[in-house]
Amino acid sequence: MSSSAHLRTVLADAITEDGALTDPAWRDAAQAVPRETFLSSYFVQVPDSAPTSYRPVHQGEDGWLEGIYTDRTLITQLDGRVRPGDVTDDSVTGDPTSSSTLPSLVLRMWQQLDVDAGQRVLEVGTGTGYSTALGAHRLGDDRLTSIEYDPVVGRAAASALASAGYAPRLVVGDGLRGDPYAGPSTYDRLIATCSVRYVPLAWLHQVKPGGKILVTLSGWGYASGLTLLTVTGPGSATGRLLPGFTSFMIARPHDRPPRPALPLLPGEERPSLIDPAMIGTWTGSWVAQLAAPAAERMGAGAEQILWDVSTGSQARTGLGPDGGWTVVQRGPVRLWDRVETAIRLWQAAGEPHQEGFGITVSAAGQRVWIGSEDGTGWDLPM
Repeated sequence: MSSSAHLRTVLADAITEDGALTDPAWRDAAQAVPRETFLSSYFVQVPDSAPTSYRPVHQGEDGWLEGIYTDRTLITQLDGRVRPGDVTDDSVTGDPTSSSTLPSLVLRMWQQLDVDAGQRVLEVGTGTGYSTALGAHRLGDDRLTSIEYDPVVGRAAASALASAGYAPRLVVGDGLRGDPYAGPSTYDRLIATCSVRYVPLAWLHQVKPGGKILVTLSGWGYASGLTLLTVTGPGSATGRLLPGFTSFMIARPHDRPPRPALPLLPGEERPSLIDPAMIGTWTGSWVAQLAAPAAERMGAGAEQILWDVSTGSQARTGLGPDGGWTVVQRGPVRLWDRVETAIRLWQAAGEPHQEGFGITVSAAGQRVWIGSEDGTGWDLPM
């Protein structure tokens, strides 16, 4: 048994034992697909670096193969252009823009999609092609179409897939617009390996009524929630958020706009009615993002900052002199007022994790709610 084959078996066994992988057919895919074919090089974060920097790891280096078969996400591109093979220095700074997601999450999502043999699947976000290869192995090349936004990433994925012996249909384009060559009700399932601020309307027409969409909802507050929707008709769907903690890089057309350096400006000060650290928790940040979807969140603990570039609105919190918390707000949108109200409504509902939330999509808009459709809710920013 080759070193790669042995490591694939070890990884598949570990993911199965952890409970993330329960379907034998997907376990076979995990054991069959050589992840290193899709990761000739990758970046690893340099510990304690400020600003955050990344070290390239190239094929053949010590630890290269072992790193690939560690259950973790591996960065493959920075700033939309810098790939590991481009770096000649020991390290480089930048923002991750493409990656190979940790195998346990990829396989768990394929299982959660609940796809049956013979069904047609659209994957949005080819990335390295590793997830695509898993899908092609399980479903067959003719059942899978994958769309990649970045042409450089798409070409590399196409080459890797061919090298691994897979030939699904590949498209380079804006996956948020769906398959540009497909008509309505073409697909039974859609799976996205990027996150979005709202469910793209094209998906709701290209997936058949009764079909399913698995996508991570995210936003400019950097909160995320994995969502499984069932299409109920052209342009409409309903679904629930799923248990766990899932995040993906946001699709580039949905990413926040460029912004200048943040100037902390004076404003109106008052006591905060909630502990600001609440919006630094997984679900608390999700609720805050629903309440103020145009705001970017920074800070930590008691010192949180919300900034809406489009309106110039700001909110920043801190410890008060009496041991409580204060907030300073300015601009036409009182961001902290909205966040406070949302957090208190969530607390009144018992602070459910995201699996207690659902979503309804219709011609009227896209609404995320707690508990039931007539419960407390917020509109997504379409």
